[in-house]
Amino acid sequence: MSDEQQDLRYQVVLNDEEQYSIWAADRELPAGWRAEGTTGTREECLTRINEVWVDMRPLSLRSRTQDRSAA
Repeated sequence: MSDEQQDLRYQVVLNDEEQYSIWAADRELPAGWRAEGTTGTREECLTRINEVWVDMRPLSLRSRTQDRSAA
């Protein structure tokens, strides 16, 4: 990784399906994504994602699975 890439600030973002990613903090977020609240280096943001994104299934799939279990 270049020094320039290491100096970039990122933010953790997520979409309506609660899928996480990182995005350059100085860029406008793409449609459908919102800031999660964490900013930092690439590694700091990826560490945060690893802490909070424990179920990789999209929200819609998790909801359907949960609805079937409750029935």
